[in-house]
Amino acid sequence: MKVAVIPARGGSKRIAKKNIRPFFGKPVMAWSVEAARASGCFDRIIVSTDDAEIAAVARALGAEVPFTRPEELATDQAATIPVVAHAINWLKQQGEEPEQVCCIYATAPFISATDIQQAENILRDSSVSYVFPVASFSSPVQRALRILPSGRGEMFNPELFVKRSQELEEAYHDAAQFYWGKAEAWLQEKMIFSTDSVPLVIPRYRVQDIDTEEDWQRAEYLFRAMQEMQTFSGTQG
Repeated sequence: MKVAVIPARGGSKRIAKKNIRPFFGKPVMAWSVEAARASGCFDRIIVSTDDAEIAAVARALGAEVPFTRPEELATDQAATIPVVAHAINWLKQQGEEPEQVCCIYATAPFISATDIQQAENILRDSSVSYVFPVASFSSPVQRALRILPSGRGEMFNPELFVKRSQELEEAYHDAAQFYWGKAEAWLQEKMIFSTDSVPLVIPRYRVQDIDTEEDWQRAEYLFRAMQEMQTFSGTQG
């Protein structure tokens, strides 16, 4: 049994009602639900929420909301893994036995059904606990700077100043879209970012974590640019 769990709590403070805010004509959560459905990977698509309005939107989108998330898992401090583990335990209490569970973020409008499928294939054919998408940093992280209390700047690793960019190891960051995992890994609360995971590299232009208004605006710019590129490609065909 394969299950998608979409965490969508109602108490977002930096962006009000972030999980159901309209994004290009539909609640942003719709992009996640639709990608999950289009992937054909899941027996059930479940939204985990503590909020009645989010639950109503989720059901209208065709997702299940079979339980209300407990208050202690709906705070600002609540982590992703316990939320997914709660959903798995609920399913087990109903007599279900999920084997693979994919946590899909509700604010992931660039999520791709193809990426979900590819990651599931890797998880199925390997012994790892998790598979998740990543993108490379646009600049070498080894050249990162900090701003001191005095207002001046310094490198975190000044000894690398003389190194050429091509001599520095490429680094990657979480795409903040989805995490495919074995059910036992979620229940054991194994760390996702570890050597027991496989990162799936996706293009930078399809990655934007959304936590602030600036993030949201950047996501809109990227999405609009992608739409224009697709339109242009279509006219050239």
